Amino acid sequence: MAFIQKDKVFSKKWIINYSLIIIGSFILASGFVLFITPYKIVPGGVYGIAIVIHYMLGSPVGLTALMMDIPLTILGIKVLGPRFGYKTVVGFLFTAFFVDGITYIYGQDPLVADEPLLSAIFGGVFLGVGLGMIFKSKATSGGTDIIAMILSRYTKLPVGMLLIYVDSAIVLVGLLVFQDWRIPLYSLIVIYITGKVIDTILQGVDYDKTLFIISDKYEEIRTKIIDDLNRGGTYIHGKGMYNGDDKTLIFTVVNRRELAMLQDFIHSIDPKAFVTVINANEILGEGFKSLREKLAD
Repeated sequence: MAFIQKDKVFSKKWIINYSLIIIGSFILASGFVLFITPYKIVPGGVYGIAIVIHYMLGSPVGLTALMMDIPLTILGIKVLGPRFGYKTVVGFLFTAFFVDGITYIYGQDPLVADEPLLSAIFGGVFLGVGLGMIFKSKATSGGTDIIAMILSRYTKLPVGMLLIYVDSAIVLVGLLVFQDWRIPLYSLIVIYITGKVIDTILQGVDYDKTLFIISDKYEEIRTKIIDDLNRGGTYIHGKGMYNGDDKTLIFTVVNRRELAMLQDFIHSIDPKAFVTVINANEILGEGFKSLREKLAD
């Protein structure tokens, strides 16, 4: 049976998680109402289908999406087991309520008229922030995620790949219905920006750098890292591929300011050193954010 994380009712964590879901659902709904739906953008998911149906039949977007989310969740529980907790249900209920509620109060006109590209960009930001907050509460978005999980069970293909296929098919449906090539192009912009913003919400904006350093002066570099920068690191022993000489590789993580200082120091003592710098999306451990703090977020 899949693991469902349960929070003690009215505990601090419970209040934070459900606050994230409610606020995230409101931001998500605002993105659809103010930027996405008025321009017939179809950003995948059940709301992409709901937008298409809305323009075909005139049905409310939120209610239409809810009518798909409920049976999909029931199907997911039957096929995959009870891995969809209360928070997921609360998330799609509030999102549907906010979408139709905001539409009723605000109307169906876009926030910015005659600016589909600008709306696609900011719509992606709103969707990404809203979904990121929902995901941060350890809930899922349900909907087409469930379809991808079910297909993955029977096809053995990765869920992420299947989700791309499902959302791409929904975007193509929008093209066929609306007969406008701008629709899928704007939709792809929204999908891309949404994914990037979700990553930023979940991982944070991190400027740390991962370094792999190969140098004969590794002891001096070690001293600089530990004593001056107050960082740690790891020695990795290996052999050079060209001549088979023994090599000591230093693995360490520093921030951008420390990177500049360390690069300048390495150049001064060993201009022939080989240094690889990699962007570190997230660092957990001593000297950085702890795993306990990460799980407590």
